[in-house]
Amino acid sequence: MQYNVPSMRIKIPTTKHREVLDITERLNDLARAQNFCEGLCHLFILHTTAAVTTADLDPGTDLDMIDAFTGMIPHRRYRHPHNPAHVGDHILSSLIGTSLTVPIVNGRLLLGAWQRVVLIELAGPREREMEVRFAS
Repeated sequence: MQYNVPSMRIKIPTTKHREVLDITERLNDLARAQNFCEGLCHLFILHTTAAVTTADLDPGTDLDMIDAFTGMIPHRRYRHPHNPAHVGDHILSSLIGTSLTVPIVNGRLLLGAWQRVVLIELAGPREREMEVRFAS
């Protein structure tokens, strides 16, 4: 069975080594541009040192999140052949997650009062790519 699912690849530039970027309104704009009113928005970040999730972004919460995530990873002698310094970033990406699905109602992401969709940069600055798919 084949479905006609509107999809696009977006680029998201990051400016810091570690940061939390609010991408909620950009996704709402994409849904509107696609005339997509009801269904699901599925996100997949095409990187192993970045993640996507939802978060409350009161002032300072982004830094609290980064501090907490960083504190979760023990400092060890990792064996990653490419660059052992990136192992913690890869582990965090896996723990936080590289995909997210959010309902869309009336052309907007259905989120709680304080929820925002965020990209978490773990090894920037870089230009990140994200696949965005809308499905009914």
